[in-house]
Amino acid sequence: MLDQETAERQVLEAAEELFYAQGIQAVGMDAVRNAAGVSLKRLYQLFPSKEALVLAFLRRRDTRWRQALSDYVAGHTSPDEQLLAVFDWLHKWFSEPDYRGCAFINSFGELGGISAEVADQARHHKAAFRDYLAGLVAASGRPVALAGHLTLLAEGAITTAAISGTPEPAREAADAARLLMHTFDQDRTDPGTGV
Repeated sequence: MLDQETAERQVLEAAEELFYAQGIQAVGMDAVRNAAGVSLKRLYQLFPSKEALVLAFLRRRDTRWRQALSDYVAGHTSPDEQLLAVFDWLHKWFSEPDYRGCAFINSFGELGGISAEVADQARHHKAAFRDYLAGLVAASGRPVALAGHLTLLAEGAITTAAISGTPEPAREAADAARLLMHTFDQDRTDPGTGV
């Protein structure tokens, strides 16, 4: 019999793969149980409801996604390089063969209207991403307002890449980010622009 930590990991890995590939509502607990190789009784001991499993999947995905992004960005030295590395990382993510968009947008679309906790988890993820970008913007010495613009570029690229099936929206968003960064730099050197 699997110890609790191993069983929980196997269930969460199976749930993540199935929920992300097929959608949360399309995947039943039996499918998760089969993919994880645990009994239905064990599955419900670990996660007493499907919603509990969905929330655990989203929390795990949030932690892993943000850590992967942060690790990639940290490999770049200058603040400007780090800001643009976000979009390089998005391009790498969009290029993965199983890319199906943002798990948080997808889960919000499926369950946000009926599960306040799923909606909260999606909002938490998006706010944490924006806060992360705000930290990168602050390190670059630019006004925090730029973080909102970059967040919208990244979020738009995430959705557009999923729909179009190409990673190119990350490159287009990076080009727009460079233009915005340049505009904010000009505003700092020419305060009379009124922008």
